[in-house]
Order: sequence, then structure tokens, then C-alpha cells
Amino acid sequence: MKVSEIKVSYSNENPNKVKIDSSESVFELVMNHWDNNLIELQEEVKVVLLNRANIVIGIYDLSKGGITGCIVDIKLILSVALKAVTSHIVLVHNHPSGNLKPSEADKRITSRLNKACEIVEISLLDHLIISKDSFFSFKDEGLI
Repeated sequence: MKVSEIKVSYSNENPNKVKIDSSESVFELVMNHWDNNLIELQEEVKVVLLNRANIVIGIYDLSKGGITGCIVDIKLILSVALKAVTSHIVLVHNHPSGNLKPSEADKRITSRLNKACEIVEISLLDHLIISKDSFFSFKDEGLI
């Protein structure tokens, strides 16, 4: 009987190292990877993956949803983070309405993700809610 082989590889050959040192630097980074034509139309979730020195390994496009919501699958976030040998992550999603106030669902998923990350020794550094012009940081507001 033949089964699939699982293969793990890691390569970070990008000479342009980007260091994250604040919520502002995360916001600037992700805005360069967001489609500004859709930011006020469709909700999206991305995960910024970082090494121990807070150097960006990559940005993972987790999901795209509708006008009012998106799926945030904790197992998928952790599987990508572990495969990338990530030490830290930042969760980022937009609110198409432009309202940066976190919903109760946003608070719940942040808490659940933070607990899951602790188990596998990955730090959830922040969760940003973004709009075209600004952002809300869970860390800056003391919610992480």
C-alpha cells in the first residue's frame, strides 16, 4: 500500500530582511501586500510570520471572506507557522466598513489563538484590524 510522504523544507533566500519593531511597522508592511481596491469591499485575513529576531519570514494569505466576515482556522495558522519554523506571528485582518473597533468575535479568536500559540511556543505578538488609512492594535491597547 502506498501513502503520501510528508516533506518539510525551509528556505529564506530573500536578501531584503524586514524587521518588525512596532504595530506601525506591521501596518506599513501589510499595506504593501494588500489589494487597496478590495480593502473596503471584502474581508481578508493574513498572518505575518517572524523569526526569533522579528525578521519577517513571510506573509501567509489565510482567507478571504465576504463583506462582514472571514474564517480564521487556528489549526491552519499553526500548521503554516510550524512548517515555517516561526517564532512569532501577527494576525491581521481588515474591516471593510472602516470601523476599527474589534468585535466580540475578534476578541474571542485572538484569545483562542494566543492560547494555542502558547502550547507550541509561538508568540502571538499582535492582532491588527486595518482599514485603508489606519489600524487598531490589540497589543497597543493591552488586549494581548
